[in-house]
Formats: sequence, C-alpha cells, structure tokens
Amino acid sequence: MTAAQRTKREQVRLRAAELFAQGYTDAQVAKELRVTRMSANRWHRAWATGGGKAPASKGPASVSWLSEAQFARLEVALNRGPAAHGWLDQRWTLARVKTVIGRMFHLSYSLAGVWKLLRRHGWSCQVPVRRAIERDAQAITVWKEQVWPAVGKPRRTWVAGSASKTNAAVR
Repeated sequence: MTAAQRTKREQVRLRAAELFAQGYTDAQVAKELRVTRMSANRWHRAWATGGGKAPASKGPASVSWLSEAQFARLEVALNRGPAAHGWLDQRWTLARVKTVIGRMFHLSYSLAGVWKLLRRHGWSCQVPVRRAIERDAQAITVWKEQVWPAVGKPRRTWVAGSASKTNAAVR
C-alpha cells in the first residue's frame, strides 16, 4: 500500500471514531464509510477502550527487508529481462525474482514474500497469451471476412412451445 493509500485509510478510521462519539452504531458507521461491519465493529471496540485515537493504524503488518533504494536497483535489474540473468525465455516467475534478490542482496525471501514485495510496489501478475506456433493470422482474417459470413446464420434448435417426443407420448 502506498503512503497516500495508508493516509486515506487512516482518515477513514479517525472519521469512524468521530462518528462513534456522535452516537452512531457499527452498522451506521459501516454504511456511512463504506467499510465492512467487521471493521467498524473492531474500530468501535478500540474506540470504546482507548478513546478517539485508538482506531488509528498500528503500522504495516510486515516490513519489507529491501529499502526503497534497493528495490529501485531490483526494478532496474528486472526491467533488463530474464535473459540478462541467464534464463532463456522472457518470463519472470516468483522463483526467478527470488533468485535475483538472493544474488543481488544476499537475502532469502519466500515466494509469498516476493509476491507481496512486488505487489506492494505496483507489479501485477501477467500470464502470456498462448498461441499455436502454426498460427496463420492472414488465414484467420480471410476465414472471418469471407468464409464465416457465407456460412450464414445458425439455425434455431429450440423454440418455446414446440412439440417434443415427451409431449407426443403423453397424449
């Protein structure tokens, strides 16, 4: 989560404390702030025991082992591509990113930790489109433009209220 997102979330929690002080219920706060009732209930309990600042965030659940400067270096290395690091194909996997982190910074992340680190910095999962090697784009275009229109509309296979074998057997 970025600093701006954390600040926005913090403002929502402090607004919830204000609403609790005005007598709002958990359900009303959840509806007003567009959060789950479970979150509103948790904030209400914190507010009831600790006051107005109690619902404030306690900080991130986990802290990255890489500093921002180190991640910037890692990002430059990742942008060079897998081939620059000795892999033949052009796909980054979590295991490969983990290996690059280990080589560059002598740190051992878990695969889940690598995924969390990348997501935290705006990276996403992208699966390459699989296409047949024999794919002929020109033949596909010709088929779509010439052959398919010539086939015509597909015939109707079912019509509501039509006679069927089961109806004939009942008579």
